[in-house]
Amino acid sequence: MFPEILMENPRSSVHPFGLETFKQEAMMHARHFSSPYSGTIEDAITGTASGVMGAYYLTYLDEEATNIEFIVEQGTEVHKDGQVLVNVSREQDRIDVYISGTGVYVRELHVKYDG
Repeated sequence: MFPEILMENPRSSVHPFGLETFKQEAMMHARHFSSPYSGTIEDAITGTASGVMGAYYLTYLDEEATNIEFIVEQGTEVHKDGQVLVNVSREQDRIDVYISGTGVYVRELHVKYDG
């Protein structure tokens, strides 16, 4: 399913998530399937997407909450466990998101800049 979506939209990625977790301390579990242009198939941890999950949580899953902090686990399926601590607060029409977490070394990448 995801390979077809990514082939149709080659510069996109897919970030499925759920509320069922492997670790008791985590509140959400996620995976991140990357664009073919990224050089990877699946990310071990994706901080920016985890931050979006925090905003999603306040917007759609708990519309009454004004502040929440939780852990997103990711990377279990690729044997590179990671987690992101997400702190989200809402004030009127503004949502602030802060993330921090762990990561793993995957590989070194050299980028050439022609500018």
